[in-house]
Amino acid sequence: MSENDFSALQRISGRVKWFDPSKGFGFILSDEGGPDILLHANVLRNYGQSSIADGARVVVATQMTGRGAQAVEVLEIEPVVGAPVPGLVEDMDELTAEAIRGLPLEPARVKWFDKAKGFGFANCFGRPEDVFVHIEVLRRSGLADLPPGEAICLRVMEGKRGRMAIEILAWETAVRANAQ
Repeated sequence: MSENDFSALQRISGRVKWFDPSKGFGFILSDEGGPDILLHANVLRNYGQSSIADGARVVVATQMTGRGAQAVEVLEIEPVVGAPVPGLVEDMDELTAEAIRGLPLEPARVKWFDKAKGFGFANCFGRPEDVFVHIEVLRRSGLADLPPGEAICLRVMEGKRGRMAIEILAWETAVRANAQ
């Protein structure tokens, strides 16, 4: 990008219409209306995430190209806020947002995650047991998928069936948050 291209950038807030990590792109709907905004996987990776949940709120810098509006930088991502999920509620019903934020971030790697099944597991560094990861927790954390081997940070609680993730952060996002 040349220096002149940055003068044409526009800051846009909106929601993710859809994002498919396997295709490497998705689209954002601007709060102000207008055409869909292309969100390429490389732009998302520059922010430190490999996926983003449908419906997540985003703030991006965009520019017009010959093919339409395109995000060139992700500035902010707000996870999807949804209704409680049966089964998860039993384990998480006593936790407030403040209590969740008070839990330590644990560095981890994704062991496996299956979107079709709606769950997977991660390994926290220095701990032998796996951590259960539910798709709804993934979505609420602003992510759409977890590739095997991806470095992440988790906030974990002891559930009725063992350790379970209650918040998931992309590695780069957690590093950036701790630096502030």
